[in-house]
Amino acid sequence: MDGFDVDPALRDALDRLTLLDQTAGVLASTLDAAEGVSRVCRVLVPALADWSVGDLMDEAGRLERVCVTRREPGAPMVGTTGVLPGVGEDSDDPWSRVLRGAGALLLSAEQFAPDREIPDPLHALNSELFRRLEGASGIVAPLRARRRVLGALTLVREPGRTPFGEADLALVEGLAHRVALAVDNARLHAEVQTIAERMQRSLLPRLPVIDGLRIAARYVPAASSAQVGGDWYDSFVLPQGDISLIIGDVTGHDLQAAVAMSQIRNMLRGIACDRQEPPGRILHRLDLAMAVLYPHQTATCVYALLKDDGAGRYRLNWASAGHLPPLLVTPAGDTTYLDAARGIVLGVAPEAERAGASTPLPPASTLLLYTDGLVERRGESLDHGLIRLRQHAATLVDQDLDVMCEELLTGLAPDAEDDVALIALRLPASPL
Repeated sequence: MDGFDVDPALRDALDRLTLLDQTAGVLASTLDAAEGVSRVCRVLVPALADWSVGDLMDEAGRLERVCVTRREPGAPMVGTTGVLPGVGEDSDDPWSRVLRGAGALLLSAEQFAPDREIPDPLHALNSELFRRLEGASGIVAPLRARRRVLGALTLVREPGRTPFGEADLALVEGLAHRVALAVDNARLHAEVQTIAERMQRSLLPRLPVIDGLRIAARYVPAASSAQVGGDWYDSFVLPQGDISLIIGDVTGHDLQAAVAMSQIRNMLRGIACDRQEPPGRILHRLDLAMAVLYPHQTATCVYALLKDDGAGRYRLNWASAGHLPPLLVTPAGDTTYLDAARGIVLGVAPEAERAGASTPLPPASTLLLYTDGLVERRGESLDHGLIRLRQHAATLVDQDLDVMCEELLTGLAPDAEDDVALIALRLPASPL
């Protein structure tokens, strides 16, 4: 504070607390391990060092250099990132020792003199880097979590700056431990996400193949949150010959939501095949079943039946439980949202009866059923997203159905904040 002399030891302690706080902040800002290490290195340079280097080791023991950060703004990067030579089992190289389990080690210019014989490839690479960095002193610390070494963090100071000493080892080890916990958490998150996404994809159904009709579907997990959710699509042929088209979204964005999705989807399949009733009645029965088996679960759904009169004319019967309306696109590009037969979300009022609706479908028309991740954007009215979908679909109606689905995802949801499910139907043209 102005007018007061601050004890150097107290100032140093405050600076270290600030550094720890900044490190915690940048680690909390990403779930990407390599990006987290890179951000930490940018915090530590120049606050604690003139150079910093981040290395990560994968499950197979492969070592990768993810960042080399220099003090001077705009200075070219020195050294290379990418896969590094293997850790020497008997090497006295400080990096190899740290990666084999040693604690933080001090580095000095004398250890990397050019006239020293360095047979170990990793040591040779780091020695050249240390000299090119004009390093005078440094610390290499292990990124260790759950008794595993996940990589190494290296800090280097140039001549003219107070050299690192024994007193700095504890601080750097503490910083490295925080980084290691963040790296470990990021990897655990990625593993859980991968398992959940694979499970969800394995549960998505195989679409029926029907002469004269084209059915295509897509599922894409959220890009920003890297989480699975409860979105699903389905289609199957009922015993009486009607073709079901289903889109749904179970509340939640985790493994539990994916499990609930599969259970509710299978219940709907069983009810639909057993009862073969109008869509409104089927959704009503599903709601009653959910109230008994999953009393705290909610979901949205559109259940539709495609009926063929035997002469090439098709009619769609459908009901909606709180879901976005299907979009009908004619061959001329005219678009209509089928917003009739709207009802409340499943899991809210299971005793309520549900209405259905029916409409003829023009020959060669396309029907799109989708989840909200395709149209919703943070801070934007849903109406804008629906208009965007309508306009985009109209321009793609002359494309192959698979191409249309891919283009819709690319154009409308390249970085969706929610997962997206989409199922599309294209009818045959009128017989000549």
